[in-house]
Amino acid sequence: MARSKGRAMRAMHVVRIGAAVLLAGLALARPAVAVSPAVASAAAALSKPDPEAMLIDVYKELGANHLRLALSKADRLVELYPNFRLGHLIRGDLLLMHTFPVATFGAVSGQDERLKNLREEAMVRLKSLRERPDPNLVPRSILQLRPDQKHALVVDAKRSRLYVYENRNGELKFAADYYISQGKLGVNKFKEGDQKTPIGVYYITGRLSGERLPDFYGSGALPINYPNEWDKVNGRSGSGIWLHGTPSDSYSRPPLSSDGCVVLTNPDLYRISTSVEIGKTPVVISENVEFVNKTKWENDRSMAARLLDNWRRDLETMDGGRILNHYSRQFRSDHNENRDGWVAKQQQSLHGVRDLSVVLRDVTHFLYPGRDDMLVSTFTQDSFVGKSRSSLRKRQYWAREGTTWRIVFETNI
Repeated sequence: MARSKGRAMRAMHVVRIGAAVLLAGLALARPAVAVSPAVASAAAALSKPDPEAMLIDVYKELGANHLRLALSKADRLVELYPNFRLGHLIRGDLLLMHTFPVATFGAVSGQDERLKNLREEAMVRLKSLRERPDPNLVPRSILQLRPDQKHALVVDAKRSRLYVYENRNGELKFAADYYISQGKLGVNKFKEGDQKTPIGVYYITGRLSGERLPDFYGSGALPINYPNEWDKVNGRSGSGIWLHGTPSDSYSRPPLSSDGCVVLTNPDLYRISTSVEIGKTPVVISENVEFVNKTKWENDRSMAARLLDNWRRDLETMDGGRILNHYSRQFRSDHNENRDGWVAKQQQSLHGVRDLSVVLRDVTHFLYPGRDDMLVSTFTQDSFVGKSRSSLRKRQYWAREGTTWRIVFETNI
C-alpha cells in the first residue's frame, strides 16, 4: 500500500511539473531593457541551431517512441530559446507522458486561449513538414522574373509558410521556407482595419530597422506596396502592410494573430532581409500556393510571352483597330479612362510617326494568386523612331474573356 501511495505521489508530482512547465512557458516576462532586444537576439540566433529543426527532431524521437531522448532534446530547445513558447508546450507534454498518454498538444485541462494558439501553431508546423514543396515543382504564379531580380518571396496563407525562391538564369530554385503568422481573420483584405492579409503581387518598398520601431515589430520590418494598382481599381483600401518580426518576449506568434501583416520570427526576418532588394523583390501572397511541374510552368510562361509580343507587334503597326482588339471593353486606366479613350490617347501620341520600332525588356510575368484567368506583366517599353528613343516602364493586367486574353488595366510606373 505504501509503495502504491508513493508511486501515485511521484506521478502526481510529475503531472504538476509538466503542467507548471506548460503554463510557465506561456507567461514569460518581457525583458526590461532600454533598446529593442529583438534586434540583438535576431543576429545572435543565427549562430544557434534552427529551433524548428530542433522541434522536428523532438517530434521524430517521439514518433520512434524514444521518450527520454525526445525530452532531452526538448530540454535543449528551451534552454537555447527560452522565449519559444511552443518548445515549452512540447516539453511539458513530454513530462506528462511519463504518467499517462497524451493525445493532444498542451495536455493541461482548461480552455486557455494561449494553449489553443500554441496547439494551432504546432499543428501548422507539423503539417508543413509533411507538405514541403517538391523541389521539382515551382509556384505557378511566378512565370518570369527580371534578370536582376535575384529572389522572390511566396506566402502561402493556408500553410502559414513563406517560401524563398532564387532566380537562377531565369529558372526558379527553392531556397528556404519559414513559418509565418497572418491576419486574425485570414486573407483577402478589402478595407482598413479588417484584420486580413491581402492577396496579390507586391514588392518590397523599404527596410525599417528594429531600433526605430516599437518592440512589437521585433527586429525590423519590410513594407510592401499594398494597395497595389489592381487593389485600388477594385476599391481595396488600407495601408501599413509589412513583413515584420515578433516582440522580444515571444519567439513566434500564432498562425492567425496579426492585423494583416505577415509576421516572421526575428531570426527568419533577419535572414530574409539580407537577400531582399528594395523595389525589386516581389512578394506573392496567396491563399493556397499551387505548385506545378516544369512543363505546365513553361506552357503558362510561353502563353504570357505570346500575348505581350502580339501586343507589341500590333503597337508597331500603329493600326488603331488592331491595338484596340487587345483591350477589354471593361478596361479602365489609372485615370479612369475607358478603352476607347485610352487607345485614342496612345494613337494621338504617335501622330505623324513613321517606322515605329518597339522593344520590350526587363519583363516580368505573374499569374495573379488564386486565379488562372488573370496575368500581370511589367516591362520597360523602348520606342524607336529614327535615331530617337523614348522609354516607359509599364504594367498591364490581362484577363481571360472566354478563350481570349485582353488587357483590363494598364499604367505607367
